[in-house]
Amino acid sequence: MMTSPGIDALIEGVILGIGNELMPFLSNEKAQASAAMMQSLLQGVRQLLPVYEQSLISEHNAMTATLRSVALLLADVAGPEAERIRERGASEGQRADAPDTVVIAGVAEAHRELGQALEASVSDLDVLQRAGGPDALKADAALAEIRAYLTPTYLNLYQAMTVGGGFLGRS
Repeated sequence: MMTSPGIDALIEGVILGIGNELMPFLSNEKAQASAAMMQSLLQGVRQLLPVYEQSLISEHNAMTATLRSVALLLADVAGPEAERIRERGASEGQRADAPDTVVIAGVAEAHRELGQALEASVSDLDVLQRAGGPDALKADAALAEIRAYLTPTYLNLYQAMTVGGGFLGRS
């Protein structure tokens, strides 16, 4: 008897419950498709669980390094967008690296804030790029730095969230 199921077992129970207790009684095709998608999404979460904490720690450390690097690339670029990016590098980019084992709640909040800082930096870089001139080349290099962080991150998520050779969700 399992009295303290782990997260994976709880999610597996929900997936089985949807399949065994709900789907046989759904006559609407749209409802059946929605239930199947819920099962697929939950399965994706199950596959993400074993690597989630390590991914969060790795991404935290990579985001702080990226914010610092982008700020350095724009060190001599004038304008409010470049100044905001340098401020993010000086604040969010100076967070301490997350250790290998951490209380995940603190890293999760920092991860959200770092993600927002990178997102805002991409918007500011767009303005700098559109302005043209010599600073646009530095903005291009800074955007390439952010993309160098984002690409492997997206690939890791894709790898963790694939089911049966396909990505979760509707085609």
